[in-house]
Amino acid sequence: MAQQARRSRMSTTPLVGFVGFGAMASRMGANLVKAGYRIVAYTPSGKGGDGSTRFLPTPRALAQEADIVVACVPDDEALDKSMNGPDGVLAGMKSGGLLVNTSTVAPETSVTLAQAGHAHGITVIDAPVAGSTPEAESGNLIVLAGGTAADISRAQGVFDAIGRLTIHAGPPGSGSKLKLVINGIMGATLAVVAEGVTYGLASGLERGMLFDALDEVPVISPHHKRKLKAAKAGDFSPQFPARLMQKDMRLLMTDAARHTAPLPAMAAATQSLSLTRRRHPDEDYSALFAVMESMVANTP
Repeated sequence: MAQQARRSRMSTTPLVGFVGFGAMASRMGANLVKAGYRIVAYTPSGKGGDGSTRFLPTPRALAQEADIVVACVPDDEALDKSMNGPDGVLAGMKSGGLLVNTSTVAPETSVTLAQAGHAHGITVIDAPVAGSTPEAESGNLIVLAGGTAADISRAQGVFDAIGRLTIHAGPPGSGSKLKLVINGIMGATLAVVAEGVTYGLASGLERGMLFDALDEVPVISPHHKRKLKAAKAGDFSPQFPARLMQKDMRLLMTDAARHTAPLPAMAAATQSLSLTRRRHPDEDYSALFAVMESMVANTP
């Protein structure tokens, strides 16, 4: 009887299928499990997480089995490959399904996916998140959701499990736009802080004093203070790899040009982050500090 009851509970517990199961998704998945969901995953390699998650062979197979699909992939190209085609998610999802895309992609990509989902009878929400791996682990992400209020209410249980706040940004594509606003500010601000450090070092200020002083002043955000601490120690373990930050800045600049929005400071920061990506693609984007520091005389 107890075993039958357990099977009955398992059959009614929503199954969330992750397309992409890297550093962010695996932490979100762990919090969903804590909240009572079951999870499965698909990655091209069939690997990810801590080894306890069941992997499916194709996005289509995952979509056929899952009640809710969560996409968390690096870029537009990876999203297109996993969503479309005979082995894609859209080919496997049943009408009435729910697809949540947490990937940071171009707003037009999010709109196109929502339209494709609608044609299949599927609800699609663009829901990128603000926060990095520490926030993903603690369940304190901020979900930036694009879609109708009714659509977002369908996914609210998932959002509550992975984050502390859900912001309804507007219709489809709006979550992606808001994420680019946030990441643009984050990337450009780090570039400015790195330039301040560069001037300080080039002018002869003592390195340890400079980093410690910036850690105390209120003009530096908590996020960037965390990056300063890492830069002082020379530890650029990836919480947000440079290749992804530079990709987000590129998406921002492309969409800004489409809307004739002038972003000269963010454009300059994109160039600095492009250099960072070239030299340190898989390290944290704060490796920009190392790039700038290497240009001045009194570096270690």
